[in-house]
Amino acid sequence: MSERDARNGRGRYLVTSALPYANGPLHVGQIVGAYLPADVFVRYLRMRGEDVVYVCGTDEHGVPITLTAEREGKDPKDVVDYWWAHMKETFARIRIGFDNFSRTSTPLHAENTQLFYRKLKEGGYITQAESKQMYSPTEGRFLPDRYVEGTCPVCGYKEARGDQCDNCGSWYEAYELIDPHSKVTGGPVEVRETTHLYLDLPKFSERLREYIGGQEHWRTSVKNFVLGVIDGGLEKRPITRDITWGVPIPEPGFEDKRFYVWFDAPIGYVSSTMEWAEKIGEPDRWREYWQEPDTKLIHFIGKDNTVFHSLVWPAQLMGTAEDGEEPFILPYDVPANEFMNLEVVVDGEPRAMQMSTSRNLAVWLHEALDSFPADLLRFYLASNLPETGDVVFSWREFQSRVNSDLIGTLGNYVNRTLSFMEKYFDGEVTRPGEVPLEAREALDDVKEIEARYEERMYAGRPREALGELLAMSRRANRFFDASAPWKSRKDDPEAARTALYYCCVLLGTIAYHAAPYVPEAVQRLRTFFDGPVERISDLYPPQSYRGSGAKPLFRRVEDEEVAAAEEKLRRAAKGDV
Repeated sequence: MSERDARNGRGRYLVTSALPYANGPLHVGQIVGAYLPADVFVRYLRMRGEDVVYVCGTDEHGVPITLTAEREGKDPKDVVDYWWAHMKETFARIRIGFDNFSRTSTPLHAENTQLFYRKLKEGGYITQAESKQMYSPTEGRFLPDRYVEGTCPVCGYKEARGDQCDNCGSWYEAYELIDPHSKVTGGPVEVRETTHLYLDLPKFSERLREYIGGQEHWRTSVKNFVLGVIDGGLEKRPITRDITWGVPIPEPGFEDKRFYVWFDAPIGYVSSTMEWAEKIGEPDRWREYWQEPDTKLIHFIGKDNTVFHSLVWPAQLMGTAEDGEEPFILPYDVPANEFMNLEVVVDGEPRAMQMSTSRNLAVWLHEALDSFPADLLRFYLASNLPETGDVVFSWREFQSRVNSDLIGTLGNYVNRTLSFMEKYFDGEVTRPGEVPLEAREALDDVKEIEARYEERMYAGRPREALGELLAMSRRANRFFDASAPWKSRKDDPEAARTALYYCCVLLGTIAYHAAPYVPEAVQRLRTFFDGPVERISDLYPPQSYRGSGAKPLFRRVEDEEVAAAEEKLRRAAKGDV
């Protein structure tokens, strides 16, 4: 591809990250699931000249919000207002760069949700039926699923939610729980009849099977799981709940009910894109990203959201678009990441534990950012993304990967190249007449690595791409060592100058591919490195490179910092905090 073609871009992308519940701070498990991988992916697309919009927002309806509000004695609106602002600030601190960060409590979103409902109803995909629901006699009200806890009927987990087990992932009705009780009061609950609206998901079975079966680029784990759900038989899904916080239902007799959060939350992606279009002064431009068939719609999520984004949401889009008035596209890809657990050192032994927000057993992102620069956290988390299986967050591993890989491999190469050039060649090296064999071999090797990097990045696997970035850095370090400019600068200064020139070529290429991961460091690098930061495949070598005032791009992580962070987790695991 020519440089001009690269700059013009090759496609249109709409990228989303799962909407986080606005009822608490963000932890690292959430960041590796849906946000950092999407941000790295989007940054690279933009560098390649692609047309991309990246949207998100807070999920502000549903039981988690009302539970938090009741526990804190607040109005739900006060809860979501606080956490929307907190999350927006935290995302900005970790340099997650949304084009628009919306919220599902806006009037625009309510209009969109009701529009989807009306379209689905007109298509014959909404039914009404009596259903069993848990009722609390002591509270005098029906309890939404997440107000009910009990023992999972599938795996026996004793703190299972009323709609899904966090331990085994099984779906069930709240009345199927063993020994169910109210999560608010701990009191008994009983089964009563109530009326709800349902999405007739079985009517979409064949279309969904055909759609998902044709997605050859999906992760095998995601595709096989969703096809298995379809083969097991889809059931109608309730889209309303006995709750007064949420999007109102435009039906008589449903004034005291609201749309179920899973129905309205994904519509938030549409609402956020509309807000973005309004913000840039082109209110109809959202249609390019939702209604043009050549757009690639990509949802980055955690695996617990797989069914909603791969089955239910596509069905909503199919049904809403059926009359042709709003021809929504379907997701091109749904990169669902696995889970991140924690390494907790107890009695001197490291143990892997599930994060527990209720026990404060988590690495809260805003607290981590108080102690460490964003680039260090981004690098470690990107190197540990759960792309193919569950992973463990370890403060010891954080220290090792930062100090060894980020500083020792990547940062060291930048510093030694620029420092040597400034010290012995007045900060400037010029393009030689011919490319020495050793330099040509290094450049060719890095081109091959670059191709693998790009393949993995476009496939939505930024952790694997980061591995290729480190391979580039190691190859560049080997070239520096083999050229040994510290020896040749006395006997053959031109050979040393030539070697450093090609070291700068490699440096610019490494910086280009590092930018999606450590954007602040690459921005600082530009203040003391005067030369193109480009893909080596696009690069036209400049006449000269200049560098001065080079300083280390990253700081080390010290033992005492790791010890303090580990102690905090240990105390949480023992219930001391």
